Amino acid sequence: MIENVKLKFGRSHGAEATNIEATPVTVFVGPNNSGKSKILLEIERFCRQGAKLSTDVILDEIDFVESIQEAEEKLELITLKPKVNENLQEGHIVVGRHGNRSRYPKQQLLQAIRTPNGNKNIFCSWYLNHHTIILNGQNRINLVSEKPGGDLQESPHNSFQALFQSEKKRKEVRRVSNDAFDSYLVIDPTNLGKLRLRLSKKPPANILEEQGVHPDAVKFHSEALPIEQTSDGVKAFTGMITEIIAGDPKVLLIDEPEAFLHPSLSYILGKEISLASANTDKHIFVSTHSSKFVMGCIQSGTPVNIVRLTYKNDIATARVLPNEEILKLMRHPMLRSTGVLEGLFYEYVVVTESDTDRAFYQEINERLLAFKPKWGIPNCLFINAQNKQTVQTIIKPLRELGIPTAGIVDIDVLKDGGTDWSNFLSSGFVPEIAVQSLGQLRAGIKTKLEAAGNMKTDGGVELLNVSDREAANNLLDQLGEYGLFVVRNGEVESWLKQLDASGHGPNWLVEIFENMGEDPEQATYLKPSEDDVWHFLYEMKLWFSRPDKKGIPD
Repeated sequence: MIENVKLKFGRSHGAEATNIEATPVTVFVGPNNSGKSKILLEIERFCRQGAKLSTDVILDEIDFVESIQEAEEKLELITLKPKVNENLQEGHIVVGRHGNRSRYPKQQLLQAIRTPNGNKNIFCSWYLNHHTIILNGQNRINLVSEKPGGDLQESPHNSFQALFQSEKKRKEVRRVSNDAFDSYLVIDPTNLGKLRLRLSKKPPANILEEQGVHPDAVKFHSEALPIEQTSDGVKAFTGMITEIIAGDPKVLLIDEPEAFLHPSLSYILGKEISLASANTDKHIFVSTHSSKFVMGCIQSGTPVNIVRLTYKNDIATARVLPNEEILKLMRHPMLRSTGVLEGLFYEYVVVTESDTDRAFYQEINERLLAFKPKWGIPNCLFINAQNKQTVQTIIKPLRELGIPTAGIVDIDVLKDGGTDWSNFLSSGFVPEIAVQSLGQLRAGIKTKLEAAGNMKTDGGVELLNVSDREAANNLLDQLGEYGLFVVRNGEVESWLKQLDASGHGPNWLVEIFENMGEDPEQATYLKPSEDDVWHFLYEMKLWFSRPDKKGIPD
């Protein structure tokens, strides 16, 4: 039905506007305040009205697929019988869904369905409007509220009626509910004239036990749990699945579907939403902060667009992320274990060598944000690799997705030549032509450092004489320009020496945190200064802040 969605901006400032070729599911991700909810509202309005508004700041245009062969069939799905004594003008029909009724000239509506791009206003307001639904936090919980049973001799007017009339749809939602809750969703007609949902520990023995009003059916439903008595998460999940499968909207927009849901349910929901839209003319647009939901969508095997939106310093970007690159993040055991996919929802990511490093630098950044905010890195995710060699394994795929990602490594990264060194530079997208010359400089500095002492524990570049130190700092400056930050004075334990923390790794971390203090109101609480690790993080903040930063591929 939808051919493509064109936005007003592209993957970087000044780039060609992003064009999203329609797939069954399109998921918008990105940091807070990047426009994820806004784009859903703009798409919804366009699908209902067929025209852009002056207030639209993200959406530029939507184009539709011509339906010349299927126009009559599509129109029949929303055509309603006239009411008794209802007067219709000649050539007009009644159309509508979900209790809405409108009268339109049939041939004009048919023509708009056949050639929607030439009649967007009519196509959207007369036809697609009836097939468009947006779900937010509250209305998706209300989806499971009791509904009228309706007239079984007419087409269904709501999702419960559709579910009651279709054994195939009932079996499908029952399969999903059983996978999710180990219970079977059943539709209860025993409140005569009303339909309500329940969760049963056993499936109905036959169709009459679910759909009848005889004693056995009444007993069966009385033993099942009314959906109203379940948690908000169960209600929201059930409502969305029921609406997608039974309500059968052609354009469904869902804002933060993970709200109220356990992460495991978010994964199942993403997978089932995608499967329900596969091989149909449905289009589902979702904004989410849940990496589990994204994983469910992609692992369903259904074609999915993942679109990352950002908005910073009055510059908006939109980048369609290749599914194969996200699959790399999901399938690589180490990447999966570090929660690297969470980076989709942050402005910036910092990757450290170990969990000790991550915890320390994250705390430093928190104190900068609290007491020296111009130096702190906002909306930043800190994650850790297993060692300096695997830092590069995390940095590169995140940058390929357009996520500004910095790496922090100890100075002994200079020990590693050959493939380790070239891979480290490659992860920062240092130009290949510069790798060889930087490698030669690295080898020379390594020799000088090893001759002077232990580079990690004895002071790093401070071990060198003035001339050699200048050469070392020049090399590290060049790495910093590409977001690869090296601890010049050795290792993480070399920071804040005045606090006299001893030990290494986790033991050092416990002691340094104790010495830094816990209560900001106490005189012993360590606040940011102008040097040491505080300035190190500030240099990283400056790299993140540059609109023309090096190391992020176009």
